[in-house]
Amino acid sequence: MTDRTSGEPPVTGAKGPDELRSQIERTRSELGDTVEELAGKMDVKGRARARAADLRDKAGAMTVQLRSSAAQAGHTVHDRATHAGHKVQDKAVKSGHKVQDRTLQAGHVTQDTASRTSAALERRAERSVPRPARPLVLAAVRHPRPALIVGAALAAVVVVSWRYPKK
Repeated sequence: MTDRTSGEPPVTGAKGPDELRSQIERTRSELGDTVEELAGKMDVKGRARARAADLRDKAGAMTVQLRSSAAQAGHTVHDRATHAGHKVQDKAVKSGHKVQDRTLQAGHVTQDTASRTSAALERRAERSVPRPARPLVLAAVRHPRPALIVGAALAAVVVVSWRYPKK
């Protein structure tokens, strides 16, 4: 039997007994390989087991790869969420500072206006209120809260006495 694909020249015959023996050995070896190949092809169970083992190996490798990808995606999402949280926190701090500054500015404006109004009321009280009542009016202008409380108490006494007169 000659193998025409191997590039060897076709064997035409043996030139001696040693060469004939070596040809027989080579032919037996080739035949043994061919029989092994045919037996392997006929062993369906063995081939199925080998295929199943290959598929199990591939599935295991894919599982490891998917777990790694999922872990990487989880880390990426965590990093992005942390970054977004820091951005939101920074904006909140800046907004808080703006509100605080505007409130402080509004407080100063209100305090200045109240001071000017108080000074104007004091000047007006000094010019237009009669001299005996002037200290009382100036005290009420300088300290409006106690004056309002006393005024409210007096108003309540007047209303009660007017509504429920003594008989």
